[in-house]
Amino acid sequence: MKQSRVSRVVKILTTLQSGQKYAPSDLEKILGVSRRTIFRDLKELAIIGVPYKYDTKDGGYSVDPAFFLPPLDLNLQEALSLLMLIHKMRNHLPLPFKNSALLAGLKVENNLPAHLRAFCQTALKQTTIAADKHATMNLLDQKFAAIQKAIQKKQVLQIGYGSLFEKKEIETAIHPYHLLYKNRAWYVIGFSAMHKSTRTFNLGRLRKIKPSGKCFTDGDDFDVYEYLGKAWSIIPEGRIYNIHLRFYPMVAQNVAEVQWHSTQQADWNEDGSVDLRFRVDGIGEIAWWILGYGDQVEILSPAALRTKVVERANRMVEIHRKS
Repeated sequence: MKQSRVSRVVKILTTLQSGQKYAPSDLEKILGVSRRTIFRDLKELAIIGVPYKYDTKDGGYSVDPAFFLPPLDLNLQEALSLLMLIHKMRNHLPLPFKNSALLAGLKVENNLPAHLRAFCQTALKQTTIAADKHATMNLLDQKFAAIQKAIQKKQVLQIGYGSLFEKKEIETAIHPYHLLYKNRAWYVIGFSAMHKSTRTFNLGRLRKIKPSGKCFTDGDDFDVYEYLGKAWSIIPEGRIYNIHLRFYPMVAQNVAEVQWHSTQQADWNEDGSVDLRFRVDGIGEIAWWILGYGDQVEILSPAALRTKVVERANRMVEIHRKS
């Protein structure tokens, strides 16, 4: 049976951790792959930070046994769930420090009993988690680490930011309170000196992050759930609306089986449609979501939401009539 790359890398780690030195030809025989594949897998180990070394005198590779974790007392479900998160989800979410996550997973896997390791490797090979769409995050590790450090040390950050609201690049000093992943992107929430209020900034649009050398004292009582309140997503508008939508039978089941909002209530109708009700802070964000269902949703209330969606739909029609 053909081995997966992850299985080969784990086997190389297990082999090199024994304390003996193995030449490339030894690894070829043990893994049953070409020398080119061995060198490619060794390169992968170097990328994720495994400190293997090559002894020119003996002509073999080895890894310091002290580099790895002591044996862990994990049961099958604990081990499989952890490794699934690392191996299957690591590249499907814009997580910071992905290489460190993979290295942690390899350490755990390397120290599992042989029968658990074999079961997990087979299960992982037979499981696929499709990649979700998410925002491009250039330099995520560096940005995340800088902001995380500033939050811990309560350091004011000077940032350059490509603002969609101001339609230009702005500079402001922020007191970073909290890192948030939502709606396929990472955000930092904090007080902005320019706006004189707490704001949310997309990490992907941060052009510059620089410690100002100053510290802040506020933010200890910041609660991300209180800040977001009943916003549909991440932008509370300061006014609560009672939303009533009717989804027609074609999409009703798919929509109703997802918990879109904490206030969601569903009532099924005899014709197979479903009425969803929400109490939402603001209508700007939910209006875009509604438009995604086209002619399969009807806004029963409030009138302000219906007007906003109609205006946007009319602009869509005008744009496509021109083309």
